Amino acid sequence: MRTRSISIATAVAVLFGSAALSLGTAATASAAPAARVTTPGGLAVDGVVKRVFVGDSANGTVVAADYSGAVLGSIKGVTGVSDLAVSDDGATVYAAAPEIHEIWAIDASTLGLKARYTVPTTTGPRHVAFSGGKVWFSYGDQWDGNIGSVDPAVDPASGTDPVTMEQIPTEGTSVGIWGQALLDTDPTQPGILAVGETGLSTASMAVLDVSSGKPSLVAWHNGDYSLNSGIGDIDLVPGGKQVLVNGKDRDAYADGAFKAAGSYPSGQFADVASNGFLAQVNGSKILTYQPNATLPLHTYDQGTAQTADLAWAPDDSRVFALVSADGGYGLKVLTGPTLNSPTLTVNAPSSATRAKKLTVTGKLTATVPLPSGAKLQVTRTDLDSPSGKALPTVTVKSDGTYSFSDTPPAGGTVTYKVAYAGDAGHSAVTASDKVDVSRASASLSLNNNGKVYSYGTDVTFTAHLGTTYKNRTVEIWANPYGGDKPNKLVRTGTVSSGGNISAKIDMTRDTEVTAIFKGDARYKSKTVKVTGYAKVKNSTAVTKQYKTAKIGSHSYYWFHKKTDPVLTTTMTYYPGRKQRMDMQVYYAGSWYTTDGSPQYFKLASNGTSGVRLEAPGTSGIKVRMRSSYINNSSGDNVNSTTYGSWKYLYFSN
Repeated sequence: MRTRSISIATAVAVLFGSAALSLGTAATASAAPAARVTTPGGLAVDGVVKRVFVGDSANGTVVAADYSGAVLGSIKGVTGVSDLAVSDDGATVYAAAPEIHEIWAIDASTLGLKARYTVPTTTGPRHVAFSGGKVWFSYGDQWDGNIGSVDPAVDPASGTDPVTMEQIPTEGTSVGIWGQALLDTDPTQPGILAVGETGLSTASMAVLDVSSGKPSLVAWHNGDYSLNSGIGDIDLVPGGKQVLVNGKDRDAYADGAFKAAGSYPSGQFADVASNGFLAQVNGSKILTYQPNATLPLHTYDQGTAQTADLAWAPDDSRVFALVSADGGYGLKVLTGPTLNSPTLTVNAPSSATRAKKLTVTGKLTATVPLPSGAKLQVTRTDLDSPSGKALPTVTVKSDGTYSFSDTPPAGGTVTYKVAYAGDAGHSAVTASDKVDVSRASASLSLNNNGKVYSYGTDVTFTAHLGTTYKNRTVEIWANPYGGDKPNKLVRTGTVSSGGNISAKIDMTRDTEVTAIFKGDARYKSKTVKVTGYAKVKNSTAVTKQYKTAKIGSHSYYWFHKKTDPVLTTTMTYYPGRKQRMDMQVYYAGSWYTTDGSPQYFKLASNGTSGVRLEAPGTSGIKVRMRSSYINNSSGDNVNSTTYGSWKYLYFSN
């Protein structure tokens, strides 16, 4: 069991107005917050270690997050970080630090510093990209821009400088580039580097071949308003010789030149996935497109928030975006970006008479046009056909609507399921609606809803079934909270002459209990659900004291002023669970919660969590600590909030 620590001395200092309080603990001891930065300074995604790296220019940090957006750690000192790039093998993150004129090589797994490369310029480096085994960077001012490279394979101790400057080809580029150029690479085009000039309304751009280690010109466009009116973003497009400029315009390159090749709807900047799909920022919206499409696949509306940067995951499974919030920018994870999901509705009458014709209607729509004459499969499920009976196929009309008629042969709940099998551009989709056909309502109840029990209490849940026709069977299911325990049938059987059936459930977790009557030919099926709640086992042991004795009405653990107490909490274990430790200090007749309290500490696999309190070094200090499980905040929601008892500590000479 690893023991964390909390500084009592600092907490006491704050209470007495002499210092800032800190609850000192390892980063892994508390629940990881979502990644956020003050001023965006680059965004890069590493598909090998599955991490997202975000630069914070204002604070000089590079923050690492997982694919859910939760912070894993950070590295400081990257003053004014402006851009990030990941090596081809995913092992290293490179950060441009223009204020100190360096490029940092950061270990993608540990966030340790591998190397710092000094760039001999006073104007950069500004943007970075990795291709051909080297780190490429841009530098310069509005009238004198260029690119350079860092060769990580070169050991500076060998006497050879790994940094090479002035690498824009002079032949074919006229006067070269002005400004600190944007750079982009594409994993499907190794050794190719896109360069976009910034700071001018007549921006130049280039595609370079850097596979040999020395850039050679593939294509060049001298800024003349024919293709753009300034470049704020440039992306290589996979699958063809194109670049995307400003998240909108596609420019093809061949024979050393560029020409317009189409555009997406209005946008400001974008990122292109390895499969050619586009994620585009357009005002307050983030939209995804299939290659060369004009209608979006998916729209993520950010309301009034603005997006500063975005990037695809290398596996194209999601898009990461830096979106403004609370005076800074937070990392958002946008899922399902490449899927165009049709919307299918089914509208059946809520009730009908058995053996009488009814009509079902609905609509199939999609943002990407569906094939003409799309076919829908229809299945009717009822008491006569519990496995479903296929009905004639229905053709969708040109406006997306459809309808069909049917005469239900059986009473009870009749379900009409409609399915679209999908096509090359659309996923499959199903929807259904139910009709209550000529049956009475059954009465079914279940007790103990909302009650809270001590851990491990055996609780009897009783279902009561009212009048029915033939079926007198009721099922009772228990579904404990947490994905590791499935919904379980506890009991099924015929109710007693009084209509009751009971099942005993061991309450070790919050549990959803369900009673099900499946109906018969004259009575509808009925399901009722209740939830019973279970606390955790929770105890805290205090050690290192030299005695216990009362002070007033409370029993205190007594410690010498330089002794560090250890509080060991034992709590019902669940993967990822944390105990919450509250700390209060007694001052002037009242207990005060210290700044930074409460703090969460992860439980070991045996359910224990040790916390060492750093001694205050001052006598006469009263402290109390409490360990609790807080639903959701403690890392899960499988039990109900359980507060522990206060442990009172006194520090003497």
